Amino acid sequence: MANTLSVIFPLYNEEKRLHFTFKDILKFNKKNIFSKVEYLFIDDGSEDESSLRIANFIKKNKRKNIKYRLIKLKSNYGKGYALKIGVGKSTLKWILTLDTDISVSLDQINIWQKKYNLLSTSSDKVFFGSRSLPDSKITYKFYRKFLGIIFSNFVKFLFNTNLNDSQCGFKLYEKKAAKKIFKQLKNNGFSHDVEIIKICQIYNIKIDEIPVNWTHRKDSKLNIFIDTFKMFFELIRIKFFN
Repeated sequence: MANTLSVIFPLYNEEKRLHFTFKDILKFNKKNIFSKVEYLFIDDGSEDESSLRIANFIKKNKRKNIKYRLIKLKSNYGKGYALKIGVGKSTLKWILTLDTDISVSLDQINIWQKKYNLLSTSSDKVFFGSRSLPDSKITYKFYRKFLGIIFSNFVKFLFNTNLNDSQCGFKLYEKKAAKKIFKQLKNNGFSHDVEIIKICQIYNIKIDEIPVNWTHRKDSKLNIFIDTFKMFFELIRIKFFN
């Protein structure tokens, strides 16, 4: 069976950074290893012209074996909710989630396949892009790395996991596993990644971390200080009340 790929972009007020997305998509379309690709843009209640720009991009870039879909939500529910909608609407064999700012390029999936032959694996695995592995190439400020280490160690302690980086948005799922995981997902915000770990533990779905090339983009919707501390409280709720 040929490998096919659904790509999910959750977004909120991203008009200033969508040029990164469009450029990367067009580049990926020229050399991707999949027989069919679909892109799902899940606009999580944007108040800017994100949806208009995406609609114009789709209109200008129709191509055989490559489909685009824009789903605009009425309100801003959160990244986890947007991804849940995207996974529910996905139709192809593999599902890739990533951030719209392209902090990790779509080409990373080609690199993964060449190095690790992931697409021949069984459906009981999930692949997390990790910025904390020796082979990862990372460009970001020191304070982000410092807070990330604290958060990662707290996740390890609370959820009894060896994962070094739960929060990188670049994740690959086989469709069956993704549908099972996101059907159970309750957290709508940035902490949904940690709930994914908990759900995988419940269903005995193995998570493998794989190196990525990651670059921080300005204009992030995540406030590294305020949202990080909010996420600590979310972790407690996920651990004991979900």
